[in-house]
Amino acid sequence: MQSLEVRGVATAGDLAAFIRLPWRIYADDPQWVPPLVIEVQEFLDRRKHPFYLHGDALPFVAWRGGHPVGRILVSDDPLYNRFHGSNVGCFGMFESIDDPTVAQALLEAAAGWLRARGRTAIMGPIDYSTNYPCGLLIEGFDTPPRIMMNHHRPYYARLLESWGLVKVKDLYAWWFEDSNEMVQRWRQRAECVARRCPVVIRAFRMDDFEAEVDRCNRVYDAAYQRNWGFVPLTRAEFTYFARRLARFAVTDQVLLAEVDGKTVGFSVTVPDLNEAIRPLNGRLTTLGLPIGWLRLVWRARKIRTARVLVLVVLEGYRRRGISELLILRTLDYGKNVLKYNAAELSWTLEENHLINHAIQNVGARRYKTYRIYERAI
Repeated sequence: MQSLEVRGVATAGDLAAFIRLPWRIYADDPQWVPPLVIEVQEFLDRRKHPFYLHGDALPFVAWRGGHPVGRILVSDDPLYNRFHGSNVGCFGMFESIDDPTVAQALLEAAAGWLRARGRTAIMGPIDYSTNYPCGLLIEGFDTPPRIMMNHHRPYYARLLESWGLVKVKDLYAWWFEDSNEMVQRWRQRAECVARRCPVVIRAFRMDDFEAEVDRCNRVYDAAYQRNWGFVPLTRAEFTYFARRLARFAVTDQVLLAEVDGKTVGFSVTVPDLNEAIRPLNGRLTTLGLPIGWLRLVWRARKIRTARVLVLVVLEGYRRRGISELLILRTLDYGKNVLKYNAAELSWTLEENHLINHAIQNVGARRYKTYRIYERAI
């Protein structure tokens, strides 16, 4: 057998191999959605991505016989460790052929990089932090991933566990089908409980962008601070997310909840851009012409599914119908104006029984499960 070498990405050729490897891994997987190459390049660009203002990361590629056979991204977030009083690093963007030797070599390289920085544990798959794509798909391989969600080969769990990684947390993705009954059930539930709290639900104001981002940022940090794995986004990261979402989000699907003029919750629902991206095979240009861009714009108008990306309410305002009103407004507008016929809500923690039961009670079903692993190093 040819020798295996794992090395950090150091050249443009290395980066190209890292980015293009999934095309080999998922060549016969009908559910895989090829990412836009330009988006992956930007995500890994330490000159552009705000994570690198406070953290560090390095992509690795596994080579055999001159061909890439696996990859991994290892990252160190000092803000996460300071917030949790921990000493852990993360691995993400994991891909590998079905060979435990390759997977273990990649994980050892990631662990070695973290040990050199003084870390004593590794957790993942997590791309930088839990604010970014995370979790290994372990259930739900028969449907495509939605925007900013992972998709993996079924054998990946076996590869990761062969290195001694063990489950630390499961994350759930939920599926809402097009249903008049579902919207009506949400309306009845919302109207019943909303009487307890005089809340105003309104759309994000693009003409007051910076102030709106501030309001959402404060709610996000305050509401999630006790959640497992949470780390506050820096102002630069939050603005980065907001500006990227503003490129394709519909303002009437980005909602703020206010009580007596105070922002107490918000939700973000985005069209599943993966529907439009999938046929492009990762390219926005062909022979220098913006053919992919034109196809993307044309296909984006035909998107019929969405992803509920954020649904958050401050702790003191929960159980007052605010979440229900946010979801009702989202479903109503999505179904009757944007003509969506289904949506994913993701992700929720496995132990978040309050929200998980509420989602189930209105007819959604859990259709994907993602797993986070951890191991001492």
